[in-house]
Formats: sequence, structure tokens, C-alpha cells
Amino acid sequence: MTPRFILGPLLFIIAMSAVQAQSLFEISLKDIEGKEASLEAYRGRVLLIVNVASACGYTGQYEGLQALYAKYQKRGLIVLGFPCNQFGGQEAGSNAEIKEFCSANFHVSFPMFAKIEVNGAQRHPLYAALAGPGAAFPGDVSWNFNKFLVGRDGKVIARFESGAEPDSTVVVKAIEAAIGAK
Repeated sequence: MTPRFILGPLLFIIAMSAVQAQSLFEISLKDIEGKEASLEAYRGRVLLIVNVASACGYTGQYEGLQALYAKYQKRGLIVLGFPCNQFGGQEAGSNAEIKEFCSANFHVSFPMFAKIEVNGAQRHPLYAALAGPGAAFPGDVSWNFNKFLVGRDGKVIARFESGAEPDSTVVVKAIEAAIGAK
């Protein structure tokens, strides 16, 4: 075998893997109003992706998420809310009802998306990429308000459980490290 023969199949395998891999930015989504969307508009930004619910013990975290978004948006942080009804039926409303609730009660201005499933057979491809096999932080989402911090390159750099408040030192330090110096 010559190096050319060995290198050829290897490059082919690497190229095929790259074609099959889909970045977070390319995954098809629907926004809270049901319009087709993706994360492409946020490429190059730091993302805090959160599965949210309106009737959860952690629902008050919307306030902290909105505060993070207001404080760090100009430095490149985008908070993204993904309603989910898989935990105790705590997000039973329609997308329109969810949008109204978030606006009226927490003045949410960060992007919200249509209700999705984050675990199980109907797990949305976004959450398969965030928490599925092969992910940086694999494992089922344990409850509402789990948070995934995604770097500007589209790679998950941290995962926080529901109990990690948006303004906690660990969350804020991770966000500040990801967005970089002022």
C-alpha cells in the first residue's frame, strides 16, 4: 500500500462524517408563532438554550433569564426559550398562550420557539444534538429550565440543571467566559 491509497479512503471517511453532521445552526425549528426558523441568525453568538414551562416551580427563572439577556445581549449572548410539556404537564398551553404569559408576566423579549419535546422517542433534533448520545453533555433533560450554554462556534460548553439560577455565580461566570472580555 502506498500512502496515497491509505490517505484516500481516510479522507473520504472524514468527508462523509462532515456531510452527515449537522450543526446546531442548521436544525429546522419553528418560532413561537409557528414560522419556520433555525438558529442560523445567531451564528457567532453565545447561546443559552433553555427548556421552559409556565407552571413550574422554576418559572420565576424567566425573570433571571430576561435580566441576563438584557445585560449581555450587546456582548453577544442570546437566550433562547423552548417550551416543553414533558415534565408534570407544566406547559399545557398553546404557543400563543405561552407567548402571552411570558410577555405579560416576565416581559420576555428574548426569542421563544414553539413547544417541543426534549426527551424520548419524539425528542426534537435540537435536543438530540444537545443531550443525545455523542453530545458533549449527554443524558436526558431532568426537568424544566435545564440550560445549555453554546459557544460562538456552535459547540456546547456547559450544561446547568434546573436548580442553577440564571444569576448564579457559576452560570454568570460561564457566560462571561464564553462572551469574552468587554
